[in-house]
Amino acid sequence: MKLINKIQIMALFLALSVSVTAQQDPNYTFYRYNMNIYNPAFVGSSEAAEFSLGIRSQWAGIEGAPESQSVIFGMPVGKNIGLGASILNDKTFIEQQTWVAIDVSYNIQLDDEHVLYFGIKGSANSYDANTQGLVTYGMGQDASLMNYESRFTPNVGAGVYLKHDRYFASLSAPKLLTPDRLQERDGNAHLGVDRRHAYLSGGYTFLLGKTLDLKTMGMLRYVDASPISVEMTGILDFGERFELGASYRYSESISGLVLFSISSGFNIGYAYETSIQEQINGLDNSTHELFMRLKM
Repeated sequence: MKLINKIQIMALFLALSVSVTAQQDPNYTFYRYNMNIYNPAFVGSSEAAEFSLGIRSQWAGIEGAPESQSVIFGMPVGKNIGLGASILNDKTFIEQQTWVAIDVSYNIQLDDEHVLYFGIKGSANSYDANTQGLVTYGMGQDASLMNYESRFTPNVGAGVYLKHDRYFASLSAPKLLTPDRLQERDGNAHLGVDRRHAYLSGGYTFLLGKTLDLKTMGMLRYVDASPISVEMTGILDFGERFELGASYRYSESISGLVLFSISSGFNIGYAYETSIQEQINGLDNSTHELFMRLKM
């Protein structure tokens, strides 16, 4: 890749992470099945223990583009308690971070059809940025980055989750503290802070037939001092044999997904996403996502 292209792409990624996508944490097309990452109250809401893996390669044709891997586990403990753990690894150009979290939830049976879950998240994040790599991409940096060292910081989060057989609602803030991280300003990298993220999501399932359901869902992502991100998803469930759906993230991307039931309690899925942002027109911006879930 020519140096001028590396400079343009590096500047693009630093700028997009703050001013365009307003998203310092990775998005997932399979967000409905990765809810533990966003909301600790979700843990234990399934009747059985669940284990899932996720791999996301964003803008796969661009060198150094974001790559994310997730490992999630959750299970009910007794009648009212849920416990879980998640590991999220994220790498973008010169940045790499690994986030490890423990979730605890407590639920209240509101009536015969509704259960309300309250959750707290305790986490730790290892964040590293190879600031010498800025030279490779021709980016400037302020003096605070000259002797930059990796960070290991604790964090806390909280959330609530309302569950019904046909619908759900979720509100959460998985990281309430704001540790240091790189940001872009006027074409230069400087030391900033991680912004607080809040997530509001919900969904409703329409029963279309004996073996066909339509699952609709959406997620609103709010980040401090940034535009709100909205995503809407529709998924056709063919009798729990396989699912086929599409998603639209307002002014950002469109995607399609498929989820197969390999055996009882074991699912494998794939999602393809393409960006519709003008800032990356002309670049290979296809995004691939793999998902696996095992109910035990």
